[in-house]
Amino acid sequence: MKILQRLMGALSADMAIDLGTANTLVYVRGRGIVLNEPSVVAIATFKGKKQVLAVGEEAKLMVGRTPGNIQAIRPLRDGVIADFEVAEEMIKHFIRKVHNRRSFAAPQIIICVPSGSTAVERRAIQESAESAGGRRVFLIEEPMAAAIGAGLPVTEPTGSMVVDIGGGTTEVAVLSLGGIVYATSVRVGGDKMDESIISYIRRTHNLLIGESTAEKIKKEIGSATVDSNSHTITMSIKGRSLLNGVPLEVEINQTQVAESLSEVVAAIVQGVKTALENTAPELSADIVDRGIVMTGGGSQLKNLDKVLAKATGLPVFLAESPLGCVVNGTGRALEEMGALQSVLVNMY
Repeated sequence: MKILQRLMGALSADMAIDLGTANTLVYVRGRGIVLNEPSVVAIATFKGKKQVLAVGEEAKLMVGRTPGNIQAIRPLRDGVIADFEVAEEMIKHFIRKVHNRRSFAAPQIIICVPSGSTAVERRAIQESAESAGGRRVFLIEEPMAAAIGAGLPVTEPTGSMVVDIGGGTTEVAVLSLGGIVYATSVRVGGDKMDESIISYIRRTHNLLIGESTAEKIKKEIGSATVDSNSHTITMSIKGRSLLNGVPLEVEINQTQVAESLSEVVAAIVQGVKTALENTAPELSADIVDRGIVMTGGGSQLKNLDKVLAKATGLPVFLAESPLGCVVNGTGRALEEMGALQSVLVNMY
């Protein structure tokens, strides 16, 4: 049986999937990251029947620009599957895209799940991957994958703290000896930052902007706090006037963007403080020495590390490639399955 499993492993393109609210990344054993696309599916309805029109990058371009019979759907909300059928189609599409057609063996798959996800949500993710063609599907908790990807010594008897800010959730975890000692999941992330920017601009400028514009503002002039020259860093944005309904262009500055993001930043800080309050004294001593490591796309928000450092009094570091930490950590768990077996959540 073991010989057959080894043979199947050699013939299949085993993969690690970071199924994110905003982006899905796929790592193939021996090849590294081979896919990084938005978690968006465009569904067209013809004569009452639904069919997938586009997935990933192509579907994202359709968000906010579709006619009545086409919907651009994000099947994941707050880090978990909100639309199972669409999510299954998306996973199938990505697996087919990266799996070697000549290989007749089904791949072994490791997928990330938020630490706060329920057993039902985990089972749904696993079943979606199995029906998408996975031979065996293992799960790994996101903070654990992020910590492995950031190079933290998760299997050693020493405390490590990771703050993974994704599209839908912020996962804060303390890890030691290959397990999560304490974890908290705050349902705020990059998406909530975009929503806060949209509502702030609607409130203060009577201007309606879309998600893509909000994301652009966040990336270009977004900041977690205000510094001396924040009011001079400006950006022109276009949207629809709520007063007369015509297209309009206004200018906003970094101070205003920081103000719009204040509640989201406060929620992330509170999540980190809660985790620190619930950490055992011995592990707290390790965190004082090692500091806090930030991963995920949302961690790239300007000055967020300074805000966290000031609030906790601890050194805060941004991981080397924050966007790829989770998928790289999951990939490493796939490559070194024997050594890192303890970090996987086995649902079998």
